[in-house]
Amino acid sequence: MFFTSCISENKKTTQAELKNVHKVIVKEVLQANAYTYLYVAENNAEQWIAVPKMNAKVGNVYYYNEFMEMFGFKSKDLNRTFESIYFIQELRTGPKADVHGQEVAHKAMGMENMPTDSHKGKPDVANKEVEIEPAKGGITIEELFLNKEKYNGKKVVVRGVIAKANYEIMNKNWFHIQDGTSYNDNYDLTITSLEGNIKVNDVVTFEGTIILNKDFGYGYFYEVLMADGVIKN
Repeated sequence: MFFTSCISENKKTTQAELKNVHKVIVKEVLQANAYTYLYVAENNAEQWIAVPKMNAKVGNVYYYNEFMEMFGFKSKDLNRTFESIYFIQELRTGPKADVHGQEVAHKAMGMENMPTDSHKGKPDVANKEVEIEPAKGGITIEELFLNKEKYNGKKVVVRGVIAKANYEIMNKNWFHIQDGTSYNDNYDLTITSLEGNIKVNDVVTFEGTIILNKDFGYGYFYEVLMADGVIKN
């Protein structure tokens, strides 16, 4: 992954801009190929944070606003698993926020390769001209979106063709599946999974739990999501 560091200089700051600002002092620095890992202290609390590769020293003071917490994150470079770590949208040397920091967070979490879903929850994935028979005991994408409240929190089986695949994003693989059916222009279902050896145009049957209105932050919102999908033979 390629990273561009966004470290902003301190500027005149209004009270509104200071809201929710975190001020931290660096206690430990670990450098990896793409990330810099900082163990920081804020008041009486201590926390690991991750930022795009940068020069940092013990004793440095930084500020940030937006972050995403991940649990059980494993750094392959360090061969270390962090019980809890914050991926910082924008780390800076002054309290004023920089509106250009959002891209950093996407890349720091590997989210720059995620489907460009909008806050309407409809993914930017082409509608494939396919006609897939549903699996035995399964449902179609049309049925799922038509009766999404009915399936919320329940396991369902869906069979379709993989329209798009993204791997090792936030410790999971992300698949877009279509079966040729749709409801209100919802023709594509996003599935998170640990399954591998799946590629675009494969016809796959998944079983997983349906979650509604899942918001990962930073513009990644899913009206309907299948979580922890596993392949059904």
